[in-house]
Amino acid sequence: MKWIVGLGNPGTAYQGTRHNVGFMVIDELAKRWGISVTQSKCKALIGEGNVQGTKVILIKPMTYMNLSGESVRSFMDYFKADLADGVIVYDDLDTEIGKLRLRYQGSAGGHNGIKSLIQHLGTQTFDRVRMGVSRPLPGMNIADYVLSSFPKSERDKLETMIADACDAIEFRLKAPFEETMAKFNR
Repeated sequence: MKWIVGLGNPGTAYQGTRHNVGFMVIDELAKRWGISVTQSKCKALIGEGNVQGTKVILIKPMTYMNLSGESVRSFMDYFKADLADGVIVYDDLDTEIGKLRLRYQGSAGGHNGIKSLIQHLGTQTFDRVRMGVSRPLPGMNIADYVLSSFPKSERDKLETMIADACDAIEFRLKAPFEETMAKFNR
C-alpha cells in the first residue's frame, strides 16, 4: 500500500492559495486515477483506489496546516501504514515557483505543517515533494503571502508544477524514492 498526503487548509477560503498546493496535487491525482477523496476518517478526507496494481490512499488532512501531524499519525495508526510507503506534498517558500524539490529528510524549515508531522512521527526522515511557491517581496507578511492566491502570471508555472509532482508520485509507486529524486529534481 502506498499513501500520499497533500498538506493544506480545509474550506473554500483557502482553496487555490499557495499553502494549499498539496491539496491541489491530491485533487489532480484523484482525477488522474479516478479516486474519490470524500471518506471522512482519521481527521482527514481519504480516497482509496488501485493504481498500476498498487493499493493507493490519497489523504487531505482536515486539521488545518499547523496540526497536520495529528491526522497523519491517526491515519498511520488506523491503517497500520508504514512511513516508508508515504509521500508528503507541501508548499515550499525556499523553492522558486514552478519547481519541485524531492527530499527524504530535513528540518521543518519554518513550515508549521512539517513541524507538526516531525513532532507526531518522531522523525525528520520521510519522503516529501516540496512545491515551489517562492518567497514574498520584502516587507510582506509570510502568513498573508502563503494564504494568498496565485496571480494569473504564475498560473502556467503552477499547473506545470502540479503535473510534474503527479508524474513524480506516479513514478514513485514503482521506483525507489532515490531514483524518483534523481529523475525529478532538475
